[in-house]
Amino acid sequence: MSLSPAVWQRVRDGVSPDGGAVADVAAQEQGALGVRRVAASRSALAARVLGAGPLDAWLCEPGVTDVAVNGDGSVWVDRGQGMERVGDRLEPDDARALAVRLAGLAGRRLDDASPWVDGQLPSGARLHAMLPPLVAGGPHITIRVPPSESVSLEGLCARGMMPAEWEPVLRAAVEMRLAFVVSGGTGAGKTTLLAALLGCIDPVERLLVVEDVRELSVDRPHLVRLEARPANVEGAGEVTLTTLVRQALRMRPDRIVVGEVRGAEVRELLAALNTGHEGGCGTVHANAPADVVARFEALGALAGLSPDAVRAQLAAAIDLVVHVSRDRGHRRVSSVAALFRRDGAPSIVPALEWDGPGHLPRTGPAWPALAARLGLPAVGDAAPSPDVEAVADDSSPSGPSLREAS
Repeated sequence: MSLSPAVWQRVRDGVSPDGGAVADVAAQEQGALGVRRVAASRSALAARVLGAGPLDAWLCEPGVTDVAVNGDGSVWVDRGQGMERVGDRLEPDDARALAVRLAGLAGRRLDDASPWVDGQLPSGARLHAMLPPLVAGGPHITIRVPPSESVSLEGLCARGMMPAEWEPVLRAAVEMRLAFVVSGGTGAGKTTLLAALLGCIDPVERLLVVEDVRELSVDRPHLVRLEARPANVEGAGEVTLTTLVRQALRMRPDRIVVGEVRGAEVRELLAALNTGHEGGCGTVHANAPADVVARFEALGALAGLSPDAVRAQLAAAIDLVVHVSRDRGHRRVSSVAALFRRDGAPSIVPALEWDGPGHLPRTGPAWPALAARLGLPAVGDAAPSPDVEAVADDSSPSGPSLREAS
């Protein structure tokens, strides 16, 4: 398709393409192509210069969570059942041009001097791209597609992500302002579950959400978002999560949410949860609930905290660990564990466990204490251990603390 002199002038003037310019170019061909083919040409041209080009079809497909282009030009998508190959290969030059253009849409620079980029596209999708020779072959592009709408806990139960009888447990934990972290591996559904849990918060509460790149899809009337900013090519202007968590504390939050705890910001988060900011939460990478303590210790080291200091603060800050797993493409909430404080150190004890569809959920030794804390009937098949049973027998009006097992 040829460009009109007016469009070429826009190019020479450095004016970015927009929907109007694309429509003008397509309209010039109406006499030759007809109305229907002009509409098709307009869509194809818009995808090429405004959207994600050959990836647009997959990014717009319902149910797709991730789209990736590998160095050999192959395109892969995840529809919730694991990555599968689709479409035709992209030529290296086309893949590089696409990566550079997407980086520009995200307000980032991608070239030999700045060979990787991590940013957010106007659609809300999260972009990561990397150029050779840091990767083999051609450019690698990875796009995380945000959900088109917020998903409720009931919706996750309907999808088979967790047993229906767990929904009132998690809802009660949020409503009673228990502090929690959602743990799990990459792509296991941590962000999806956290967004659903945030949907249980009272609409009158002021929610401060701190993220590296915006991913949480949350529909709350009193929501304040803070998003980190990377340094520019001169190495200046960086705003870290650590800074944003510190600023969030000064913005009169009812709850503080850290989308992903993965660095020195863990110090500010633990401090916030230990200074009256109840009900805070976030996600953290961990292979199992029992690994969460070690993960926090590793993150604390980045903030200059000793393991003992991290354990002491963690034991006083977090009530629950909700773990999500991904088995053969199926995402599920596999465990809800309570965090107890024993001799000043944190101990994570399973309360609810599930092996996935086809298996019955089980209660664990921490269930009686958790049920008592939430005011729920402690019906289950697991006998509590003596130290946990002692907490469950606490008859104080406020309910037993999950952090004070002896």
